[in-house]
Amino acid sequence: MITAFRNFAKSWVAAILIGLLVISFAVFGMSDVLQGQISSSVVKAGGRSFNDQDFRREYDQWRQNAEQQMGQPITPQMAAENGVIAGLLEQVATRLALAETLDRMGLRPGDSLVADQLRQIPAFFDPISGRFDKNLMEQRLGETNLTSDRFIALLEDEIAQQHFASGLVSGLRAPRAYGALAAMVDLEERDIGFFQVGVSSVEAPSAPTDAQLQAFMEENAAQLRLPEFRVLSLVRFAPRPEDLQTAVSQAELQERFDFRRDTLARPETRTLIQIPARDQATAARIAQRLRQGEDPNAVAQDIGVEPVAYDQRPRSAIADRKVAEAAFALAEGAVSNPIEGDLGLAVVKVTAITPGREPTLEDVRPMLEAEIRRDQAAEKVYERTQAYEEAHVGGATLAEAAQAAGATVITLPAVSEQGRDQEGQPVQGLTPRILETAFALAEGTESDLTELTEGQYFAVRAERVIAPALPALDEVRPLLTQVWMQREMLRRLEAKAAELAELVRGGQTLEAAANTIGARVTRATGLSRTTARPGERLSEDALAQAFGAEPQAVFTARDVSFGMVVGKLEAVRPGDVTQVAQAVEAGRGQASMALFRDMAEASSLAARDKVKVRTDENRARAALGLEPLAPAAKTAPAPKAPATKEPAK
Repeated sequence: MITAFRNFAKSWVAAILIGLLVISFAVFGMSDVLQGQISSSVVKAGGRSFNDQDFRREYDQWRQNAEQQMGQPITPQMAAENGVIAGLLEQVATRLALAETLDRMGLRPGDSLVADQLRQIPAFFDPISGRFDKNLMEQRLGETNLTSDRFIALLEDEIAQQHFASGLVSGLRAPRAYGALAAMVDLEERDIGFFQVGVSSVEAPSAPTDAQLQAFMEENAAQLRLPEFRVLSLVRFAPRPEDLQTAVSQAELQERFDFRRDTLARPETRTLIQIPARDQATAARIAQRLRQGEDPNAVAQDIGVEPVAYDQRPRSAIADRKVAEAAFALAEGAVSNPIEGDLGLAVVKVTAITPGREPTLEDVRPMLEAEIRRDQAAEKVYERTQAYEEAHVGGATLAEAAQAAGATVITLPAVSEQGRDQEGQPVQGLTPRILETAFALAEGTESDLTELTEGQYFAVRAERVIAPALPALDEVRPLLTQVWMQREMLRRLEAKAAELAELVRGGQTLEAAANTIGARVTRATGLSRTTARPGERLSEDALAQAFGAEPQAVFTARDVSFGMVVGKLEAVRPGDVTQVAQAVEAGRGQASMALFRDMAEASSLAARDKVKVRTDENRARAALGLEPLAPAAKTAPAPKAPATKEPAK
C-alpha cells in the first residue's frame, strides 16, 4: 500500500491534484494540513478511567511522533479539525475496555513480573550509585504528571495485554485453505489489450479568462485560502551565557558534596544468576550441580525453569530482599544454599564482584560545580521572572514589564499557526507551546508568564491578527492558469476515452477504435497480481481497472504519461497449481499473522461490547485548551416509512 502511494505521488494525475496546493505553497508555503452526570473522566470503561492528564499525555506522545514525521508544529486545533482527538479517544476506549475485560477474566500480572519490568527502566536508577531510587522514580513520573500507583496500574494493564497477545499467537497456524484462496486470487493470470488516448487526439483548450480563473479559485478556496497570520511580540526568560560563568566557592562545593555524598557513592555490585526451585529437594539438587561446575542455564533448562540473571547490579536492584542478602554474603564463585525468599525458593551463584567505592570531592568536583552553576543560573532566571511579574501585575504592558526585568522583547513577522511566515518559511524561535498560547489570544492581549521548559519561561502578545483570505489573482495567475489548462485537457481526454470505449462495447474491435485516432493496440499477457507492476506500459489506475473487471469488459483509465487508455480484459486463467501450492506454504506465516490480527481486533471489539464504555470529547478538548464542541442542531424527525412485511425465508 505504501509503495502504491509512492508510485501515485510520482504520476501526472497527482501533479494535477497537487497543483492547487502548489499554488498556495508558492504564495505562502505549507498551509493547514492538519487542521446529566458529572464525571472527571475523559474515558471510563468499567472500573478503569482515563482522566484529562492521562489524555494530555496520550496526545503529547502522538503529537511528538507526528511532528517528527511531518517536520512542522501541530497544534491541538489542527489535530481536532482532522479527527485526531476523536480517534485517540476511540483508541483509549478500546484499550481500557480490553484491559477491564482481561482483569475480569483473572488475567493479572504477579508482583514479580511487575518488579522485573521496573528493573528494565534505567531512568529509575541513580546514574552514579546504580541503585533503584524511589524518589527518583517519583520525580521522573511527576514530570509527566504521573504517580507511582498510576504508573504501576498502567504497567500491569500493559503486561496483561502482552501476555494475552502471546497466548493468542502462540502455536497459531492458519489453515491451508485460509491461504489458498489468497494464492488463487494473487496468481490468477489476465490478458489485456489497450491503446493510448493522447493529447494529440483532442483539441487543446483556450487560455482561461480572468472570470474563469476567479471562479476556479473560489471553487477551490479551501486549498488556496491563506491561513490566519499573527504579528507577535515575545519575551523569553532563560539562562544567559554569563549566568553559567559564575565562580563556585570551596564552601559551596563542600556543602553540596556533603549533601550528595550518599548518592555519589558507588555501591558494591555483583553479577549473579538466580534459579527458582519448586521445593527443597529440587533446590538442593540445583545447588549441588552448580557447585560441581555445571552451567547454570543448562541446569535451569533441565528442571524447566527460567533463570534470572543480574549483571553488575547493586543489592537494591535485586527484586527479592532475602535473595539479595544471601547473594551479597557470598564470595566470588560461591553457590548459596536454598534460599526461602519473599518471592519463592531459589539458589544463587555469584560469578563476579565489583567492590564499592566512596567518592572524594576531587572525583566529582566538575560535576558538582556544573550543578551549582545551573542552580545559580536558575535563581537568576527566577529573579528576572519575578521582576517581570511584579511590573506586569502592576499594570505594565509586556514591553514595559520586560524592560523592568532587563529582558529583550522580540517582535516577530506575521506568522501562521504552523510557525511559518507569509513566504512559507519557518520562523525561528517558535515552539508549539508558544504558538498554541499565541493563537489562543485575542488581538491586542497578552498571555501570562508561562513555563516553556524546565527553567525557561515566556510571555507573548498578539499585536495584530490577519484573517484568512484568498490570495490576489495576480499573485497566482501563472500557476492557476497552468492547473486550469491541465484540468480542462484532462476532461477532454476522459470524454474522448469514454467515447472510444463505447465504440468497443458496441462491437468494434480495439484495433478499429484505435484507428480512429491513429493509435496502436498493445497487449499485455499473463499478468497476475503478484507480478504486475506499474511501469512504462500500464499505470496503477489501468492495472486496478483490469484486475477489478469481468472477462471481456471494456474500461478506461489514466495513462502512465499525461493521457488516458482504453482497455479490454480479453482472457482470465487460473494460476499454475504447483505455484499456488508453493505460495500457500510460503505465505502461511504471513497468513497466520493476519489471522492473529483479526483475532486481536475481534477481541478488542468484543471487549467494547462487553464493557460499558463512556467517552467525553469535550473534556478531552478542554484538556488541550480547546473550546467545547457546539451542540448538534436539532432537526425535525423524518417521517416514518410505512411498515413493510418481510418476505418469508
